[in-house]
Amino acid sequence: MGCFECCIKCLGGVPYASLVATILCFSGVALFCGCGHVALTGTVTILETHFSKVTSDHAMLTDVIQLMQYVIYGIASFFFLYGIILLAEGFYTTSAVKELHSEFKTTICGRCISGMFVFLTYILGVAWLGVFGFSAVPVFLFYNMWSTCATMRSPMANLTNIDNICVDVRQYGIIPWNATPGKACGSTLGDICNTSEFYLSYHLYIVACAGAGATVIALIHFLMILSANWAYLKDASQMHAYQDIKMKEERELQDITSRSKECLNSYT
Repeated sequence: MGCFECCIKCLGGVPYASLVATILCFSGVALFCGCGHVALTGTVTILETHFSKVTSDHAMLTDVIQLMQYVIYGIASFFFLYGIILLAEGFYTTSAVKELHSEFKTTICGRCISGMFVFLTYILGVAWLGVFGFSAVPVFLFYNMWSTCATMRSPMANLTNIDNICVDVRQYGIIPWNATPGKACGSTLGDICNTSEFYLSYHLYIVACAGAGATVIALIHFLMILSANWAYLKDASQMHAYQDIKMKEERELQDITSRSKECLNSYT
């Protein structure tokens, strides 16, 4: 076999569906974790600088954000490992790889592992749907602030007193009602929207939300792949059982035939 044929045979054993899902999963998790971590840091800076200047008012929020950042580290590590495991499982159950090993046989343990991955991926997919919905909340909050600033700057608004236009973050439950100042109005609000922290955090939250959506799509893709692989392993197991029974019956038939011929020869 030449080098070209070997390359073609090796490329035929690559589980491309699992490979695409793994790349999409890694990309989505990386975008969500990286952008979310930086955006949370920028959010704390904006709150401390403009909305809650007393440290005790937002101490609990700061602790929650730090905890979320630690959770982000765990999510990134877990999905890096989980994606590699699912990719390896895709290589294991690829039909082209099975053709390279004629003696390949499925086991009950292998089918149970595939079924466990289907269940676990389903649970993770449902959980990431919640993460995707949760990541849209800061996008909505920042969009409200950005649209308010855009309205103040618009010449079509024809506003006589922009100081009456305010954004009160206390109404979202982010900081307590006794936080000072708790809201930003007029030119102060415009200055906040022009800061680099606001601009960067807003767009990073959008990218993080998109990354969470990409992760959901990747997990759905993985779920379809794992379900197909589990069905393949189940069919292969039944086919091997059928072939074993067939070979056993053929051997018994050959033994009966040979004994019959021996008896006939001895009689004659």
